[in-house]
Amino acid sequence: GCARDWDGLTCWPRATFGEVVKIPCPQFFEEFTNTHGSFLQRNCTQEAHWSEPFPPYTVACGFDEGSSKGPEDQKSYYSAFWRVYTAGYAASVTSLVTALIVFAAFRKFHCTRNYIHMHLFVSFILRAIAVFTKDAVLFADETMDHCLMSTVACKAAVAFFQFSILANFFWLLIEGIYLQTLLLLTFVSSKQFVWWFIFTGWGAPAAVLFAWVLTRIHQQNTGCWDDDENGVVLWIIKGPILITVLINFIIFINVIRILVHKLKSQEGGGSHSSHFVRLAKSTLLLIPLFGVHYIVFAFFPESTGLEARLYIELGLGSFQGFVVALLYCFSNAEVQTELKKQLCKWQHQEYLTFTHKHGTLSRENSPVNYVTQLSLLEKISPKRKTSGYHNGVTTV
Repeated sequence: GCARDWDGLTCWPRATFGEVVKIPCPQFFEEFTNTHGSFLQRNCTQEAHWSEPFPPYTVACGFDEGSSKGPEDQKSYYSAFWRVYTAGYAASVTSLVTALIVFAAFRKFHCTRNYIHMHLFVSFILRAIAVFTKDAVLFADETMDHCLMSTVACKAAVAFFQFSILANFFWLLIEGIYLQTLLLLTFVSSKQFVWWFIFTGWGAPAAVLFAWVLTRIHQQNTGCWDDDENGVVLWIIKGPILITVLINFIIFINVIRILVHKLKSQEGGGSHSSHFVRLAKSTLLLIPLFGVHYIVFAFFPESTGLEARLYIELGLGSFQGFVVALLYCFSNAEVQTELKKQLCKWQHQEYLTFTHKHGTLSRENSPVNYVTQLSLLEKISPKRKTSGYHNGVTTV
């Protein structure tokens, strides 16, 4: 029969002699054509060779060769887009690692709130690393046969990518839960909350990923697990993410309601009022971080609004980590005050060290010090001792 074949656009499965294989048009054609649900066919000839696709891609997939927005233009567009989200993830990783160092270095920041922030930072770092790893393993070589490529390494890269996405959404959910808890309760200092948050933030994504991997192995163990998934496999990942987003949306509405109630109440006056205003500003900045915009796309087919999805999920999403670090660390008044104190302390220590060294050198180079050193040399000089001895004998 005919072996699997990668024609540069799609993967054709293995077929027997004389068999006609029918597959849908590649999904990316729908981005720049109005054709949906079309199919291509190829015949496995008696000579064990694949025939040319019929109808051709230009006819079946609605692509006009004279169009100004062809595959080469799309390739150039995706290449430029790759540079954008690579720069975004690089900026996010740099800022998040810096924020982690700041929170870990100062004991003043060791509290439940910042522990949750640090785990959120780690989830964003893992997400960026997963994107870089997936790009390096799957798309580094343009001549790679994606039809025959089905290694443990590439499957592990895709699985790690799925885990990082799940962990990211679950820790965003925990941030929302903790934010509402702060508004409902006066103090949240028990370490028991932290361990429950950690168990949920990392354990739930691991459980979902385990179920997804088992389903993939037994139901759709094809390629590098990066192809189009069937309904069951797709919703194992998409379902929990959608649930976390919906819960976060409800939390967001409830948080706004609580804040408005507290600001209108008599108890919200004075210093408490300014505190809740600052918290409200932070909450409004968390709107894109809670992933509310994913609800808009969740109920539409994957082919709907692909360009908008790319801008939001890859373009803007790659800078999410940078915004998180800026919001929770670098724009935090407590962090800025502590960093200024540490900077002043370092400058003061350097000044004292410089003054001490300068004073020591000045004393060593002083003329008085030279006279003192000469006097000491005269006292311990052997010649002086011998001269004194002779003078003593003469006197006797």
